[in-house]
Amino acid sequence: MTQNTSSDYAAFVLRAASGALFIAHGLMKVLVFTVPGTVGFFESLGLPGGLAYLIILAELAGGAALVLGVATRVVSLALVAVLLGAAWAHSGNGWAFSNAGGGWEFPLFWAVVQAAVALMGRGAFALRLPAVDRLLGQYA
Repeated sequence: MTQNTSSDYAAFVLRAASGALFIAHGLMKVLVFTVPGTVGFFESLGLPGGLAYLIILAELAGGAALVLGVATRVVSLALVAVLLGAAWAHSGNGWAFSNAGGGWEFPLFWAVVQAAVALMGRGAFALRLPAVDRLLGQYA
């Protein structure tokens, strides 16, 4: 059994909190904005409506993977791309996320957080799946 360090606990806190936020954002797209509403928003940005489904899946499944600590590095890097897309989508609203329509401040900061999670790894209290660990090696 490995002894956890304060860095392992910090990685866990950041990973789990970020994962919970992704789940909340995915559920908001489904339950509040609705899937058709989210598709419409993506289309209003000039993006394919089908991309909305992939983003919702990434937020829900990626968030769950982060909370559980499964494939943390790979999932975090994939979610950086989602967040940079969100920063782009909100870029016309200015910097501050408190602006009407939300600015790009929060998604950009969250992308940096995900990059830090990817660098730190899963930390403490992670679900160990031997098959995933073998497949991804140090990137799990």
